[in-house]
Amino acid sequence: MTGTGVAVFLAFIILSGLAFALTNGLHDASSVVATFISCGAATPRQAIVLSSVFGLLGAVFGGNAVANTVSGVIDLPVQHQLLGILLAAVLGATAWNLLTWKFGLPSSSTHALIGGIVGAVLVASGPGHILWGVRELFGSSHELTGIVKVVVFLLLSPVLGFALAFLLEKLSMFLLRNAKFSVNRVLKGLQWLISALLAYSHGVNDTQKVTGLITLALAAAGGACLNTVPLWVQLVAGAVMSAGTLLGGWSIMKTIGSRIYKLRPLHSLNSQLSAAAAVLMANLFGAPVSTTHVVVGSVMGVGAADRYRQVNWGIIKEIAVSWIVTIPLAAGVSAAVYWIFSLIFNLS
Repeated sequence: MTGTGVAVFLAFIILSGLAFALTNGLHDASSVVATFISCGAATPRQAIVLSSVFGLLGAVFGGNAVANTVSGVIDLPVQHQLLGILLAAVLGATAWNLLTWKFGLPSSSTHALIGGIVGAVLVASGPGHILWGVRELFGSSHELTGIVKVVVFLLLSPVLGFALAFLLEKLSMFLLRNAKFSVNRVLKGLQWLISALLAYSHGVNDTQKVTGLITLALAAAGGACLNTVPLWVQLVAGAVMSAGTLLGGWSIMKTIGSRIYKLRPLHSLNSQLSAAAAVLMANLFGAPVSTTHVVVGSVMGVGAADRYRQVNWGIIKEIAVSWIVTIPLAAGVSAAVYWIFSLIFNLS
């Protein structure tokens, strides 16, 4: 690959990565504020501005642990040939995000990006160049790493969100069983703090998926590894994801905020607190998770604790199907994109 070709691929990776961050803002950041808005604690404009500001803070001050995990699932030399793989991966993930956003399905941007990476690497170099993590898990060290680490946390995080929300809802219903209606004013006020915490956690986790990919592309273009994510990458990716939040994924907000369960202030507070705790735990372990998955799980939890029969389980089935098919379909799109690139640019 010539110097001009490297520069062109790098530019397209950065632009495509930022486009992915924008769609991520439409997707997962929409889920951050969905319950906050639906229960009347804030107007859409207030909630989105709050989420944008604290999401940007999380992107800048949240460290690099998740970014290192994302870049670490690829077991390939950091060379120019990696650029075509990264571009195909992010294009496949972005295409899937746009499709599910169009139909208002709260799909996982994390699933899409991991699927895109896997699909591109499989076509380009074969399964031996993906760090699956199975050998490390069952080896002497029992280390949780690679794709196994990503999948484990993607599966556990919504379950944890559901369990915490269920328990919190039961406990708060007991403690507030004799409370007056005016307590809702306090509950709505508390949500501003919890929503800010959830937005910050989301900014830490989701932005690092993009910054990790861009940093890996910068290293591949320069032929040397970068130990940390450059500050300008954090700032730009965080700003673009905040812009995606400001644009508003209104159809996704409607799905999470009202179509799963009719939320009141107490439900919203418990679901937000549970989701924030689950995402914070993932951040501590450097695990990329889906904020959308976690929020949906927490909404299901408060609904099941309050009135099980009133939960719209049909919507949950639709969402679950989109979750299941995201990784293979995003992988297929990315694999096709890389195959086309290899024909046009003679990638090797």
